Amino acid sequence: MPLRVLGSFVDYLTVRLPFNVDGDVAKGLLSTAWLFRVAAHRVLAVAKQMQFLPSTNPAKSITLKQNHEFHVTTIKYNGSTGRVVVKPTVSRSYRELLNAVLFERVKYMGRVVVRDYGVRGNQLWVHGEIQVTIPLDVYFEHMSKHKRNAGRLFGGVDVNTDRINLAIIDSVGGLIDHKTFWFSEASRKGFPKHKAWGIIGMRIHELLDYAYNHGVKTLFLENPEILGRLRLMWIKNGDRGRENYNHKVATFRSTIIEKIALKTPLYSIRLGYVNPKGTTNSKKHDETMRKYRLDKHTASAHPTALKGLTHQQK
Repeated sequence: MPLRVLGSFVDYLTVRLPFNVDGDVAKGLLSTAWLFRVAAHRVLAVAKQMQFLPSTNPAKSITLKQNHEFHVTTIKYNGSTGRVVVKPTVSRSYRELLNAVLFERVKYMGRVVVRDYGVRGNQLWVHGEIQVTIPLDVYFEHMSKHKRNAGRLFGGVDVNTDRINLAIIDSVGGLIDHKTFWFSEASRKGFPKHKAWGIIGMRIHELLDYAYNHGVKTLFLENPEILGRLRLMWIKNGDRGRENYNHKVATFRSTIIEKIALKTPLYSIRLGYVNPKGTTNSKKHDETMRKYRLDKHTASAHPTALKGLTHQQK
């Protein structure tokens, strides 16, 4: 079944594979990226003047080959074309997935994204990503961490700008366990974005692995659609002077929730959403803090689990 995220069905997932190249390969990728950008702007200008968008069926310009190589069609500034080979960094967990895409003839769509470039020792270099979009069911089949789940407990998650809090309850709502997964360094101003999301991704897997190994069968998250419309709490180290600060925090939290939702099926954990209203500022929240001697964020994860359990039992 397709994964429901932010009110729509997501049938595909994009895997990002970083690479570094130099010399002629770097030149070919950089010229292609620049020309593609120019062409995209021109097509957009034409499209604005037309009733229907122009369309075509181009041949595959990025092809996955054996040994996790990607053969990429490039265009030089003079218009001539060529093919270059890019061998990105592929983690162990992604190797089986790419092999399945290649040998099982799974349909995919690839693209090259240039993240940075420069000159070092009179040599042009390019840092970027190969992005491979594949069917979600293929991803779940080959990336699954656990095929079965015999757990009987329920988990609630509260996401903040520097941590993820997990509360685990039993079938009558009693608090069984709780844990905080920190990523404070990733939320600091100026911290590299790609590295930050890498750290957050590791914390998400730690969260789900902990939940699985502590008997969680169903995990409840705050509904990101509703979360974005609620007033957010200001964080201590935030830049409160910016008008779009609240929007950025809402987007950041919602993105983390989506990433948790995407990874949860890999651990054979069921997923549910709850309305976040009242999980932070309410009498029940304060009572939970006092009863279990929890910090306010862990105390928010507990009513999230309770809401999900109550809704499920109806």
